[in-house]
Amino acid sequence: MKLPIKLSLLWLLCVLISCVFGPLFSVYDTQTIHWDAMATEPSQVFWWGTDVMGRDLLVRCLEGGRTSLAVAAVATTVSVLLGVAYGIIAGYYGGRVDLLMMRMVDVLYALPFMFLVILLLVFFGHSLWLIFVGIGAYMWLDMARIVRGQTLVLKNQPFIEASQVLGQKTRLIIFYHVLPNLTSVILVYATLTVPQVILIESFLSFLGLGVQEPLTSWGALVSEGAENWQLAPWALWFPALMLSLTLLSFNVLGDGLRDYFDPKHKDI
Repeated sequence: MKLPIKLSLLWLLCVLISCVFGPLFSVYDTQTIHWDAMATEPSQVFWWGTDVMGRDLLVRCLEGGRTSLAVAAVATTVSVLLGVAYGIIAGYYGGRVDLLMMRMVDVLYALPFMFLVILLLVFFGHSLWLIFVGIGAYMWLDMARIVRGQTLVLKNQPFIEASQVLGQKTRLIIFYHVLPNLTSVILVYATLTVPQVILIESFLSFLGLGVQEPLTSWGALVSEGAENWQLAPWALWFPALMLSLTLLSFNVLGDGLRDYFDPKHKDI
């Protein structure tokens, strides 16, 4: 395993453990205002300093990471489940079924995703679950196309044709022959979907349309830090650094998995 991939895994593991368990062991919480320590620089008391409202920035970054990672996990799961099911059905049955299903995907691709999400948030309110579903319900389109393309290749393989000749039921062929051979592709693109979801959620939060108080996320923290960077520049640096390194680590990990499962890709 290459050094960049090891470092990426180490960083993601540290971020995951810190975001999940860090706030539980901290003497501060995300909402406590320290009136005598507003916009305080990093120190032994506040390791990452405080924001302009006197809240501990380290705990808020960890809590924000928990929210961003939760959005990424749920939205990616929705994306994988919808995309894999849709892509396998379209690719395996082919013909008019494939043509109709993929034209529907093309229509959905033509819709302005960010505009639709903003409309949903405006009409139905700032719901965290709405962000989960909204992002996941769009990201599955890429997964569906990828899975469909791989299924078209697999269904013409001799072992699939042999199963069909032997009279094995279609659902059994899909579950026991097609799906296991798609595992590596699904894993790689699921890993690459996570940073896209985090980035979309961060962008929505940066615009003020994502996570709302008392919750926070990396995007919301970056937005707050950008508004007050002259008073407390560290309030922008730390969440932006955590967000950037996490996105980079997921992309490096995804590229590493792709090279592992497809060694020929290294030479392209």
